Amino acid sequence: MGEPRIALEMRNIHKTFPGVVALDNMQLELREGEVHVLLGENGAGKSTLMKILSGAYRKDSGQIFLNGEEAQIQGPKQAQELGIGIIYQELNLVPYLTVGENIFLGREPRKLLGVIDQRALFALAQEILDRLGLSIDARTVVDELGVAEQQMVEVAKALSLNARVLIMDEPSSALTEKEITQLFKTIARLKRKGVSIIYISHRMDELFTIGDRVTVFRDGHYIGTESIAEVDRGKLIRMMVGRSLDEQFPKQKVKAGAELLRVEGLTRKGELHDISFSLHRGEVLGISGLMGSGRTALARALFGVDKHDSGTVFVHGKAEVFRSPRQAINRGLGFLTEDRKSQGLVLALSVRENICLPSVERFSRLGVVDETRELEAAEKYCKELRIKTPHINQQVVYLSGGNQQKVVLSKLLCTESDILIFDEPTRGIDVGSKVEIYELMNALAARGAGIIMISSELPEILGMSDRIIVMEQGKIAAEFSAEEATQEAILSHAIGEAQ
Repeated sequence: MGEPRIALEMRNIHKTFPGVVALDNMQLELREGEVHVLLGENGAGKSTLMKILSGAYRKDSGQIFLNGEEAQIQGPKQAQELGIGIIYQELNLVPYLTVGENIFLGREPRKLLGVIDQRALFALAQEILDRLGLSIDARTVVDELGVAEQQMVEVAKALSLNARVLIMDEPSSALTEKEITQLFKTIARLKRKGVSIIYISHRMDELFTIGDRVTVFRDGHYIGTESIAEVDRGKLIRMMVGRSLDEQFPKQKVKAGAELLRVEGLTRKGELHDISFSLHRGEVLGISGLMGSGRTALARALFGVDKHDSGTVFVHGKAEVFRSPRQAINRGLGFLTEDRKSQGLVLALSVRENICLPSVERFSRLGVVDETRELEAAEKYCKELRIKTPHINQQVVYLSGGNQQKVVLSKLLCTESDILIFDEPTRGIDVGSKVEIYELMNALAARGAGIIMISSELPEILGMSDRIIVMEQGKIAAEFSAEEATQEAILSHAIGEAQ
């Protein structure tokens, strides 16, 4: 039996943006009915190449072949007509429309006189959902679905366009383990139907589960393509970062100092129940738990985003009531939100403006901002965190995900906060950038900061925490020292099945 035919070839693709060569002679080959994983650090060129393939960007030079014939992709509509579908990390659905209406949005079947044929629309949509093996009613409003089900609606939407090449950009980043299993079953069905899938992920375990081949990019260059069956994790990491990462979690032990934060009986109706813990200088306190366990609700309550009903928060031994994030910042708290794009950054502002925004009072006199001092501070953090940007006044929207995350971290450092709450600090971040963030956490702890790290990744919790709190249904289910914690113990408490 011969090799499957080539569904897609991208040859010598070149793309520049002002001051940046994003892609330099990039290439990719995709076979019919395979799952081809793209790996690379943030800024490696993965998303740029996919935006060219899906018509969002135009290449400067190079060739694209679909089923052996050269294609000139001038825009998203033409890409769709050529059978190319893309599912972005940020879902692109209208929440208040039904599943069926989202699937056929802008392409609704119509009766005479142009009236939308609702019966035909929902019948066609249900047929696609059933074909994917999904137990989703086409008449359900999208806002009533979970994230995983919304992902499946995006898949159905792409297939309604007869997509033969499907691009999935970080599709599992916000899913639970159970939802990821559902996603993988859907991908397996698509493979059997001959759909070719390009799968972008920073979770290396995933590629060994579902991938057939893997291509690695670095700094806008093609590094190589390997069969999943013939490559190991170590080789892929060396290809991605150009060096060996001997220690994935470079945790440095710091002797815990004075108490920075103490929480007693914190309660918020329906979300948090009698939460009590403390945080000391030099300590990384890991908070684990399933989605919906109350982890993010706790962070928001501590930072003054949401009010709590009862309980007390002590900062440096003094009871505090934060009615706004500004009050929390003024008392030395910093919060890295899990959604950097909508909550952590002002995408239209520059790197400099974003870094200095929460500390603008420090850089102002009589209401006038001293841009020279702002510039000095921003350049300092760009250098310390190795933020890749053409210049300090580049709009943040044009930076890669990893560099955007570093800008958010720089905002916290610029406030000189000593109580730091990190909610999913490495979500969607490549392996090299993860290590840089871990090293930054080590440096902050060594300086005497206390860090609360909320993470869905158990290896990260185990690798970087001094103590670990496990939450379940808004309560603290267990607390472990780093030495006594295990994945099994954490999971059993997280799902409420501990003996």
